[in-house]
Amino acid sequence: MDEVELREMLPEDIPAVLAIERLSFSAPWSEAAFFSEINKPYAFTRVAVSEDTIAGYICVNLVLDEAHIMNLAVHPGSRRRGIATMLLKEALNELKKTGAAFFYLEVRLSNLAARQFYEGFGFRVAGLRKNYYQSPDEDAVLMTLGI
Repeated sequence: MDEVELREMLPEDIPAVLAIERLSFSAPWSEAAFFSEINKPYAFTRVAVSEDTIAGYICVNLVLDEAHIMNLAVHPGSRRRGIATMLLKEALNELKKTGAAFFYLEVRLSNLAARQFYEGFGFRVAGLRKNYYQSPDEDAVLMTLGI
């Protein structure tokens, strides 16, 4: 595997992040949403860079001791290389150091691969959020991890 570097997401990364977002999700975040994330004082944002190209990213919000994993994606051409694992491990480790004791996220009910990925880190299903997603309309599975 080519070397992958994790670093803070910068404004100049947003076009590449947006391209991955649009390839990964049926209702992608906007450019403004990513700018908002990197400017929040309580957000943790990282990109994975491989061969000078952004291969993936993660956005997490930390409020008090709760970390909400907002977004995680890897470019389709870079999947199955452990990049999502690297990004999530980095987020979990770094946010634990800053006081996070509880992590949660939402994932589409139909996204079994993502659900299994998070279960591999110890996340467990805590409930459903009805009609959480659009394009297409779908429930979200709420997954949690206590430290």
